[in-house]
Amino acid sequence: MNHSKRFLFVLRCFAAFLLCASVLSCCSQDQSKVIKTDVPVRPAGQSDVLGLRTAPLDTVRIGFVGLGGRGSFAVYRYASVPWTRIVALCDIEPERVQKNVEFLEEKGMPAPAVYTGDEGFKRMCERDDIDLVYICTDWKNHTPVALYALDHGKHAAIEVPSATSLDECWALVDAAERNRRHCMMLENCCYDFFELSALEMARSGVFGELLHAEGSYHHNLTDYWDGYWRNWRLDFNSGHKGDVYPTHGLGPVCQAMNIHRGDRMKTLVAMETRSVNGVKSVKRYQGIDMPDFQNGDQTCTMISTELGKTILIEHNVMTPRPYDRMYQLVGSDGYAAKYPVEQFNLRKEKMTEAGIDFDEDFNIHGPLSAEQAKALYARYPSPILDRDLEELAKRVGGHGGMDFLMDYRLIYCLHYGLPLDMDVYDLAEWCSISELGAISIAHGSAPVEVPDFTRGA
Repeated sequence: MNHSKRFLFVLRCFAAFLLCASVLSCCSQDQSKVIKTDVPVRPAGQSDVLGLRTAPLDTVRIGFVGLGGRGSFAVYRYASVPWTRIVALCDIEPERVQKNVEFLEEKGMPAPAVYTGDEGFKRMCERDDIDLVYICTDWKNHTPVALYALDHGKHAAIEVPSATSLDECWALVDAAERNRRHCMMLENCCYDFFELSALEMARSGVFGELLHAEGSYHHNLTDYWDGYWRNWRLDFNSGHKGDVYPTHGLGPVCQAMNIHRGDRMKTLVAMETRSVNGVKSVKRYQGIDMPDFQNGDQTCTMISTELGKTILIEHNVMTPRPYDRMYQLVGSDGYAAKYPVEQFNLRKEKMTEAGIDFDEDFNIHGPLSAEQAKALYARYPSPILDRDLEELAKRVGGHGGMDFLMDYRLIYCLHYGLPLDMDVYDLAEWCSISELGAISIAHGSAPVEVPDFTRGA
């Protein structure tokens, strides 16, 4: 090869190197670029509702909207909740309303007003003798009913997920701020007994500094009764990507990690498998070929926080695996997990601080024994529980009693004029993960910023 050819060869190699370097640089910049969504300016005259207190209510007058299985069992529970009166019942199907009216009559309670039809909830919300609207409709109607209730001066308690889009999250935040009313998501898993105990331990420093947490909703729904999958929930999954039901896993770990109470979710990335059983479910229950079924059989969302901590959230309602909400707290000095078995692991010095006996040859790589875990529970009881309330909750029921505890705490706070355990910003933050994750998936699992729904407050 002569000098000129060698020079051209080297020049071409150098040019190719520069091109590759340029492409790699662009790719690196694209991957590191965080996608941001619009944060609407707070309307004039509004201010945040962090720590909102409203006038104490001797009796909390309640109207229920949506009386399917979840709503009817809520009415059943509220027959045992103190400081309450059921004023009105509403459902689009009259027979559901009548069934609950008959139950209340059997309990010797005053007959409630009844509302039916597509817009019966509006007439109910327009009453001046209701303090709280308790919403148990299908997902797509959660926010519309809540907005109408808030704008008519009512507090709103909304089943999960309370919002299914970023627009709905912002709308509920603005309505709560505009009307100075509580808007709470009914996230019952925050009141499970293990989660309450672990929360108190985390707040007491048992696990040291929390660094990582995991939560999920693993629940095989493909073999549920046909009526369930013929309706709105399968339709919703078929048209939406991302974790469409994140809050059972996310809510309790956000409380343990002080999200928007000292830290905040900052960015997330999400990914999913392809849909196998989703496609089969539509074919099985609806007789429809839908090769473009949107929701993956498994969705994973990884979240980073402002203080450099991480959260993993998973969603899977399509494959045959045991029910599992994961719930794992990973701290600098300890660990707690609810699934697949409840267990704790602590440094020896933390065990000493907690007054837990152990031998010097104790296996630090294994979980605490059942006896040691019992001692840990006893040392750090939840401050919102006493023995009588725990027994009442388990007797009334609702997912082992956590539903009743959720209801009791909501009414307790309204009765005494206290801030609620979960506010509208919790609702918005936890629900926003669905659309934010879908955005990440649509952009090749790119990082997406989690907006600050408190707008800096």
